[in-house]
Amino acid sequence: MRERTSLARQLMVWLTVAITGFWLVAVGFGIFVMQDEFGEIFDSSMEETAERLMPLVLSDVRETNGLPDLRPADPGGGTKEEYLTYQARGADGRVLLRSGSAPPTPFDAPLKPGFWQDDVRRIFTLVSPDGTVFLQVADYMVNRTEAAVEGGAALLLPVLLIVPLTVLTVLFIVRRTLAPIDGLRAAIGEKDGGNLAAIEERGLPRELKPILRSVNLLLSRLRDALAAERAFTSNSAHELRTPLAGALAQTQLLVDELKGMPGRQRAEQVEAALQKLVKLAGNLLQLARAESAGLGLAETVFDPAEVAALVAADFDRELEDPARLHFTNALSSQVRHRGTADAFAIVLRNLVENALIHGAPDAPVELAVTAEGDIRIRNAGPCFSERELTALRKRFARGPTRAAGSGLGLAIADGLLAQMQARLMLVSPVPGRAGGLEARIVFSETPAGGA
Repeated sequence: MRERTSLARQLMVWLTVAITGFWLVAVGFGIFVMQDEFGEIFDSSMEETAERLMPLVLSDVRETNGLPDLRPADPGGGTKEEYLTYQARGADGRVLLRSGSAPPTPFDAPLKPGFWQDDVRRIFTLVSPDGTVFLQVADYMVNRTEAAVEGGAALLLPVLLIVPLTVLTVLFIVRRTLAPIDGLRAAIGEKDGGNLAAIEERGLPRELKPILRSVNLLLSRLRDALAAERAFTSNSAHELRTPLAGALAQTQLLVDELKGMPGRQRAEQVEAALQKLVKLAGNLLQLARAESAGLGLAETVFDPAEVAALVAADFDRELEDPARLHFTNALSSQVRHRGTADAFAIVLRNLVENALIHGAPDAPVELAVTAEGDIRIRNAGPCFSERELTALRKRFARGPTRAAGSGLGLAIADGLLAQMQARLMLVSPVPGRAGGLEARIVFSETPAGGA
């Protein structure tokens, strides 16, 4: 699914497009009005020119007794550009007098007073009082078009400067206006199972305060629900340990008493079930300690390699075949990370137990500290898909195995490692092998210092 763009980007784009569109519409309307005004100005100029020239033209015509005098009025021979040209024509259409730039042939305009226009010229015709001389003043349409284009360019050029400034202004205003929303979003994004404190209302606008109150109310309800759940889990696991231990001891005595009798097998099944319950109660208690007490959160530091060595030594004493667990340390110097050694030991014990229980029974389990400071636990066995690996991390989830277990080992490890700024990665198959599973602990924070 395509990710939607940010609200700030949408506001900036749409406001910029709208403002630019309004500017262009305003410029277009201005050009239209300006062109119409230019037309009126040019027409007025043509009328005034014709009225001023008419007496002079009549005087020249009388001097020549009405005969055509085609000598240019411009002594320069028409080399100077003229915006207005004129012809004095008789009633029969002959050209009696003309300006230097005017053609020697009569204009196409009829001998009628008023304006006439074609694609090339706009002509104003003025008739003498006696009706014998027609003065036609012509303005080329290209002059009007050029004036309109230059005027439109003069209006459009400032827009090219105003639009970028408008974009920057809109960007600045949008960012300042949406800054409280970004702050609230970041504050909400920081909330997780270990941080459900209420968000402060500092600097929030009035429109966002109802949202903040709703979020804080939701966080409060979530804190209460999680606290009740963790208290129930912790109390249940703690209270169950004593009666379960007593029941297990009585069952073990019963197994010994039923030696050689038919009911011994059933008593052994009850013993196995009670041992599973004891293990589950212990895991639930660890999970409650990891989530509610923040067992992994501490200002102290620990050495992962040292804790891994201690855990490996404990398993060497507990395992019937100590050679089943191989421990190696490739670190050349001591590295320390923030957290508690007890919490990290719980993580390693759960991961190593999972590898021993669910891995191939005839293959060793490797507990290794890499040269980069990571911890790797490897066991032989079948391959797991990405979907199966994701499912294994859920609480009470178990893979395709008949071995005993509660399905809480990875959940406990994930919770404690998150508090120690570390993460657990599951890789299958083991790199360089055809099968197996590798649990890799990677510390995301820089080491706290060496000894």
